[in-house]
Amino acid sequence: MNKSDLVKALAKEMDLPMRKAEEIVDMVFKTMTDALVAGNRIEIRGFGSFVVKKYEGYTGRNPKTGEKITVGSKHLPFFKTGKELRENIND
Repeated sequence: MNKSDLVKALAKEMDLPMRKAEEIVDMVFKTMTDALVAGNRIEIRGFGSFVVKKYEGYTGRNPKTGEKITVGSKHLPFFKTGKELRENIND
């Protein structure tokens, strides 16, 4: 499922115009993005949680040339599934 599929499903389920459904989906994603950028954790009970993890820098290797390169530290989003979602998938 991609974003446009989600918009269509919301519009159909809630009997909304496509434009309104797209605004709602955009607002939810923007709010979640803003929360993660601010360093907050997002928890949706029964679905999962999103958190930003910090990864330290390391010395890597360019696979094409074999040259050693320094990879800087970075922050990446991480998703952990909730128990209910995990159980529903494995049923």
